[in-house]
Amino acid sequence: MNTKTINIRALAFLGDAVLSLYIREKLLTSGLNHSDVLQKKSIEYVSAKSQRQILDNLIKDNILTEEELSIVKRGRNNKNDNHPKNTDIITYKLSTGFEALLGDLYINNKERLKEILDKIEVR
Repeated sequence: MNTKTINIRALAFLGDAVLSLYIREKLLTSGLNHSDVLQKKSIEYVSAKSQRQILDNLIKDNILTEEELSIVKRGRNNKNDNHPKNTDIITYKLSTGFEALLGDLYINNKERLKEILDKIEVR
């Protein structure tokens, strides 16, 4: 499927769900089993601030390809005047770019998606 024809926000929507499910599964397999603790821990990873940090680390470590960075930039540059009050606009835009990348990889390359998600250290 050509994800260039899919609305970038739709890819970010999908990527958000992919990340959330991945984090929740990792937390469950780490031995946590109390729902309140699971919820609080998962928020640590799926917040815009955390997603930006994950993205920054992937870029710093040269993990992402040029094509992947292009998807991140499409997501980041998407015109959206709304953002949560608890984060700045740049962090929000970068996290949207990261989510868009995850959504794109979920559709097109699950093996690469797993490689990238496995770079996230979940404790």
